[in-house]
Amino acid sequence: MLSVLLNWIYIAFTVFALGQAFAFLVEKWFHYQIRAFDSILVAGLVTATVYAQIFSLFYKVGMAANLLLLLFCLSVYFLLRHRIAAQIRQWYGNYSAAGKILLLFLVLLWAYFTSRGYLVYDSDLYHGQSIRWIEEYGVVKGLGNLHVRFAYNSSSFALSALYSMKFLLGRSLHTVSGFFALLLSAATLDIAASLKRKKLLLSDFARAAAIYYLTTICNEVVSPSSDYVVMCIIFFIAIKWLSVLENEKERGSAAPYALLCVCGVYAITLKLTAGLILILLIKPAYMLIKEKRLKEICLYLALGLLVGVPWVVRTVIISGWLLYPYPQLDLFSFDWKIKIERAIADAAEIRTWGRGLYDASKAGLPITQWFPNWFFQTLPMTGKLLITADIICCGVFVLTAAVTFMKKRWGNLDYLLVQAAILCSYLFWQLSAPLLRYGYAYVLLLAALTAGWILREKRVVSIIVYCLFLFYGGYKLCMISGYLIQSAGIPNYIWQSDYGAYELQSYKLENETFYIPVSGDRTGYAYFPSIPLMPEVEFRGDGIKDGFRPCP
Repeated sequence: MLSVLLNWIYIAFTVFALGQAFAFLVEKWFHYQIRAFDSILVAGLVTATVYAQIFSLFYKVGMAANLLLLLFCLSVYFLLRHRIAAQIRQWYGNYSAAGKILLLFLVLLWAYFTSRGYLVYDSDLYHGQSIRWIEEYGVVKGLGNLHVRFAYNSSSFALSALYSMKFLLGRSLHTVSGFFALLLSAATLDIAASLKRKKLLLSDFARAAAIYYLTTICNEVVSPSSDYVVMCIIFFIAIKWLSVLENEKERGSAAPYALLCVCGVYAITLKLTAGLILILLIKPAYMLIKEKRLKEICLYLALGLLVGVPWVVRTVIISGWLLYPYPQLDLFSFDWKIKIERAIADAAEIRTWGRGLYDASKAGLPITQWFPNWFFQTLPMTGKLLITADIICCGVFVLTAAVTFMKKRWGNLDYLLVQAAILCSYLFWQLSAPLLRYGYAYVLLLAALTAGWILREKRVVSIIVYCLFLFYGGYKLCMISGYLIQSAGIPNYIWQSDYGAYELQSYKLENETFYIPVSGDRTGYAYFPSIPLMPEVEFRGDGIKDGFRPCP
């Protein structure tokens, strides 16, 4: 737990500086101030992730990457010292004593959660090894041939490698998921303001959904999984977007919407399935084009490309495909390219696993055949209730959209756009690989925002709903208290729990030693390089640095 807190101090120190530098440029370029503390930190996290990915293209992400980062951040603190000091004083003054105690409590609570808990299966299957490849080599051509899961290339792994501190500690910390959860929990605190106004806003329903999600994953954020990071970012975008719409001073500016769309590009680099969140791009694009602000349009496009291109380049280097595993985009003929048969099979395995079929040959089954089994056999009771609510919400959205256009209620369009982005994201998840962990944000937000749209204008109903929130919050608090008591005996108060340990055996690939498990398919982190099975690959050159290609 102590190692988590110290690691977070370093993360916060660097990403705050990066976020301040980004906010300074935004103010100069777009004449818009990023005021919220959590928004500054998220901007810094995006910047740090882009930096780690770019650095990985040239060298391993370790000591050198952190020294260069630290040097830049110290320069930012020096050059912007007066601006930063004024903002910190303002933020500190805005929080009451109770608010400061609550924030400290949240930091300690999430540090506790991040120090122990359930490490998801994939973390010892490929998450840990993916991070270590970035720590040891940066990027390797054709790495996906060694294990196709490496080709998934979530940008969160580059961020985890940057902050793992293996070069310093001799072990790899994995605290990034917990840090994102901490930031999201801080972003939900504004729900308390509904007590003063005695009315729930639409953003409050998004915050309530985020709180539900956070209480669900609290015992899993020890995992360096991209699923938790991308879901936290989707919640963050939804909360901030709705908050801007509800703020009379900001809602008329295109800048906050455009910047959140850049954050949406970041979500795609975390997990490709988040792509439909960019439906939100319609609003800032319309505003900027209408006002013919071509310079700003170019700058926002450049920001989006800066966020997305390093991730695309890494994907091409690792897999030979523009986007993996999407064999429809067959653009390259590199010698290290994963064979198309393997890419097609991998895409089928993802779909069938998400649908609870576990047989790639059934990937083409129509929804009428796989949905009943998935719904009744794989979902918990709360999952069944949520999916049922979401199906009803799809119908409600169609009716709301029809009424809006028939009666020309153009004031509803902003809500419809947000709901459309969430609805399309949900449908894409539902019809592709609907493992609940992959799409919790879409499942929760669709139901919450639909309920919020119906109930937000009804003051008495809002009070009743708020009481229900408190009741359910008390229930969740009891569950979390039970988990805290149950896990208190786990001795992770100094060090974070490590990756799993497995019995492995070594084998030689030319002159290099690799490791595979004696049984099962998980290998953990410690033995490197390790993979589930002996691959049918060959070196492109004299060793690992030259990369891998499929055997002829």
